[in-house]
Amino acid sequence: MWTTLNEGPMNEIQSKHEMEEIRISPDYNWFRSTVPLKKIIVDDDDSKVWSLYDAGPKNIRCPIIFFPPVSGTAEVFFQQVLALTGWGYRVISLQYPVYWDLLEFCDGFRKLLDHLQLDKVHLFGASLGGFLAQKFAEHTHKSPRVHSLILCNSFSDTSIFNQTLTANSFWMLPAFMLKKIVLGNFAKGPVDPKMADAIDFMVDRLESLNQGELASRLTLNCQNSYVEPHKIKDLAVTIIDVFDQSALSHEAKEEMYKLYPNARRAHLKTGGNFPYLCRSAEVNLYIQIHLRQFHGTRYAAINSDMVSAEELEVQKSHLVNSTDDQ
Repeated sequence: MWTTLNEGPMNEIQSKHEMEEIRISPDYNWFRSTVPLKKIIVDDDDSKVWSLYDAGPKNIRCPIIFFPPVSGTAEVFFQQVLALTGWGYRVISLQYPVYWDLLEFCDGFRKLLDHLQLDKVHLFGASLGGFLAQKFAEHTHKSPRVHSLILCNSFSDTSIFNQTLTANSFWMLPAFMLKKIVLGNFAKGPVDPKMADAIDFMVDRLESLNQGELASRLTLNCQNSYVEPHKIKDLAVTIIDVFDQSALSHEAKEEMYKLYPNARRAHLKTGGNFPYLCRSAEVNLYIQIHLRQFHGTRYAAINSDMVSAEELEVQKSHLVNSTDDQ
């Protein structure tokens, strides 16, 4: 069964129940009622507030942290938070304050990690979130704060959007124009019901962002910058992407593969721009496979008592073998 996404008044005719399929789901309501939203200020500017959900065992010092796309909030990864904490992982899903340049963002996130008393972390980034994760890993490469990366529908060079010349003018555009720019990258035409639900949920999340949040994210997304791979070449990387329509071009995906030739590749036949919402079971499995390589080490995002003795033995033998090979 396929659903066609219509623009304009026809879309507004959809019933409220259809438009809010994810928002009214038991899983989402369980997440909102059991995981508290925290607000943390780490900059001198009190207006810069990090919003985050921190779930799972707090004794874990190397959790997995989720970075949302331009249109996303900390809630968009609720299915990853529920599944991964159910398996015993510590998970943090966050929402950025308004930062206008990459250095400012990296400095702010480093201060947040200091505040949370986290030395190194695993980062999952979707689209812009993936780019920011790469830039933070690059920024801190001399004193590493990132142990591994999972990059979902992400990119390594902002020039792919052909907006570098206009990036510095987003700050003066009204919110409705910024939202129109973002919505232009959402899938149009026939999509399956789960993808339609994911798009509706992301539209709802987009509506919750104010002008400053949207303008600053679009500025970070489009101002001239690229990842310097030689600074982060030793990181364990998994690339998750989709074979169907998404905002990323084929060339942008190929560039990511070239940048990380040793990365694990996790391909989804379908999933559009938001596979973590509409293909959450597959995405959660790929995340678990990625994190499993760190079980039994100080960089595990899970307590060792949640891992079987057999698996710990396998991981330890892998560690011994990799040490022997060096």
